[in-house]
Amino acid sequence: MLSAIVAAVLLAIPAIYLYHRLYNSPRSPSTTTSAEKKAQEEKPKTIMQAERTDLAPPKDDPFTLQQLKEFDGSTPEKAIYVAIKGTVFDVTHKRDTYGPGGSYHIFAGKDASKALGKSSLKDEDAIADYSDLPPSEMKVLNDWHSFFSKRYNIVGKVIDLPPAVANL
Repeated sequence: MLSAIVAAVLLAIPAIYLYHRLYNSPRSPSTTTSAEKKAQEEKPKTIMQAERTDLAPPKDDPFTLQQLKEFDGSTPEKAIYVAIKGTVFDVTHKRDTYGPGGSYHIFAGKDASKALGKSSLKDEDAIADYSDLPPSEMKVLNDWHSFFSKRYNIVGKVIDLPPAVANL
């Protein structure tokens, strides 16, 4: 009788192991079902940086548009700032993106609200006066402002915005 119990236990151990491996472990790509592959493909993939939880309290230091030019990344020891709708953001930790040679360097050291609203990388659009943006582009601009507010420290405000946008 005892030998029958021992034999049953010895046979049960591999069966439990196999059951666990098949039903509780992640499947390799070759054993993934088509339904599982479809579910994996439907998950949204993003290259956008995540919101930060370690942002400093916003500052309201005054900046003129001329002063802002000093923070364009051309001096490695200085911070890099981008302003949107008069709010100045410190984007220094993304120097590879906003610094010289970076894909968004056009926005560095200026209030480039109009270009952001238009989704433009043209130098002539990288200006603070966004008063002529249509509602659809104004929404894009507001979305960018919200995006930056959740990812970059606010270090100040532009105090000499064009009169057309000062009251918007």
